[in-house]
Amino acid sequence: MLMGKDLKGKELGVGLYQRKNGLYEAKATIDGVKINLYNPSLTKLKAEFKEAKENASSAMNVKCKKITLDEWFEEWFATYKKPYIKETSIVPMTSKFNNTFGRLLGDMRLQSIMNVHVQNAVTQLVSEGRANSSVREALGTITRCMESARNNRIIDINPCFDIQVPWENQNVKRRFLSTEEQEKFMEVAEFSWYKERYYVMFHTGLRVGEVGGLKWEDVDFENKCFNIRQALACNYNKGVKVQKLTTLKTQNSYRKIPFIGQVEEMLKTQKAKQNGIKKDLKERYRSQGELESVVFCTTMGSPITRYVAEKEINKVVDAINYEESVDAVREGREPVEFEKVYPHALRHTFCSRCFEKGIPPKVVQQLMGHAHYSTTMDIYTHVTEDTLEKEMDKFQEAMNA
Repeated sequence: MLMGKDLKGKELGVGLYQRKNGLYEAKATIDGVKINLYNPSLTKLKAEFKEAKENASSAMNVKCKKITLDEWFEEWFATYKKPYIKETSIVPMTSKFNNTFGRLLGDMRLQSIMNVHVQNAVTQLVSEGRANSSVREALGTITRCMESARNNRIIDINPCFDIQVPWENQNVKRRFLSTEEQEKFMEVAEFSWYKERYYVMFHTGLRVGEVGGLKWEDVDFENKCFNIRQALACNYNKGVKVQKLTTLKTQNSYRKIPFIGQVEEMLKTQKAKQNGIKKDLKERYRSQGELESVVFCTTMGSPITRYVAEKEINKVVDAINYEESVDAVREGREPVEFEKVYPHALRHTFCSRCFEKGIPPKVVQQLMGHAHYSTTMDIYTHVTEDTLEKEMDKFQEAMNA
């Protein structure tokens, strides 16, 4: 720092100056606290300046000792995260913290939180039935929050490292539907209101938010392709559900996807169905404003959120398993359970079909909108390993015959 000088050019010390009117001035910022003092006596000013700096440091030390995790998270989030993330991410991120580590450790003073407290919180969240992905995301947030506290000299070490987690070293199995499973799913979904949506998801690999935010303006019937430009976001702000269109996940997510199979016919059927309910419901049609032109909707015209998509897919799976249980009883055998299907599994299934048809991974990456080639190759590896395993099973059966 530069040394201050008096009117004759004599150095007075850091932060000390002499003004043109003869007054001495002292200026400094200590841990965010601004100090600005004046006195005609340099000796007295130096004494006042020293005391003010000590008081400022003492006040900050007291704050650091008393600040809780909840208080620091609020300050950290407002300073480091909120200005730089999408608006639709604010409520989910704060809610995730409040419902996990905020709920369990939020009242504790930051300097009192030890590694064992974070470990116990993770163990409790898992025992409560929280999904590994949810706990992993929450742990990542609190880790960054604590690291910032360390960088700001509020704590000496980050207590979030070296935490034992249930997902570490686990081989996460992605859910793909085999060709037979996909055909069975569509067969049972034949009379579902959402049949066309399922077909489009199976033949585009769209994320559930992307297909929810797909608008008729994005459907290019002339060039027979989709222009993926936005996604549907659904959050709760103070208990009120807010649905809106938002930007896509990454720059690679903005892409064109060609019509495959009977997609064009499905879209025309969907348009006719949608026009029918608009005519019947009139002002009761629930999608309004920017959401009025979404391609897929509920029977009341609402946009289809992730929750609705998962619930309706579960109905199809339940119907398949019910039909299988009846057949098994009639045929005197054990039923073969149709494994649970999440909306994202339809996306993975499209990716799997692409690889099975020999489409190059780089092309698949573009179709899927993956930001990283490694993500595409990870799925490719899983698909090829799964195919190899099935072929070896067939070989073993032939050898045993």
